[in-house]
Formats: sequence, structure tokens, C-alpha cells
Amino acid sequence: VQLQASGGGLVQPGGSLRLSCAASGFTFGHSAIGWFRQAPGKEREGVLCISSSGGTTYYTDSVKGRFTISRDSAKNTLTLQMNSLKPEDTAVYYCAIPGVVATNACYGVRYWGKGTQVTVSS
Repeated sequence: VQLQASGGGLVQPGGSLRLSCAASGFTFGHSAIGWFRQAPGKEREGVLCISSSGGTTYYTDSVKGRFTISRDSAKNTLTLQMNSLKPEDTAVYYCAIPGVVATNACYGVRYWGKGTQVTVSS
């Protein structure tokens, strides 16, 4: 299993970034998958996750209305569109395969990809 995140960088508050995760080594279209992040001094948290069927999506409260997740099964690519970014969104973002995706939880990660740094600062 390989998960390679890209697209991080430095952005000003209020700006946008799009992260991509190139996936291989498993049946992408039939797997739960999501984005996690770890800010300095904080625990890693689930940000947005989508279930294997695509019927369930988990959002952490702080990103609702600002971040969206999409999956392109033809390209084995997961995308995280981040709008209206805030300094508190600064973190290393990881693409991962969670074991559980529910509307109020995303956890039990089975595979982690390498992270990409997102810094929101003026």
C-alpha cells in the first residue's frame, strides 16, 4: 500500500489549497480513505474521511463548510480542497486508510502515507 500526499505549502489566511493523495497497492474505489492532520504539540486528528461505499463522510467540526473531500477512482486519487484557511489549520496533513468511518468518527488507521506540510500565515 502506498499513499503519497502532495500540494502542501504556505498560504495566507483566507486562501485556498488543494491536496492530492496518489494511492496504489489496494482497491482504491472500495476502500475507506481520508485525511488526517497533526499540528505542532497536538495529537493527530481525523479531518475528513469517506467510507468504502462513499455513502458516509466524516468531517471534523472545525472544517465544516470550508473543506471538501473527493475521490477519483479512475485515477486512484483522493483530493482535499481547503478554502477559507485559518492559521489553526496549520499542520502536517496525511492521507490514510481508516478502519472505521462514521458520521461522527474516523479512526483505526491501517495505513499511513507520508505527510505534506500546510502552513497558514500572513
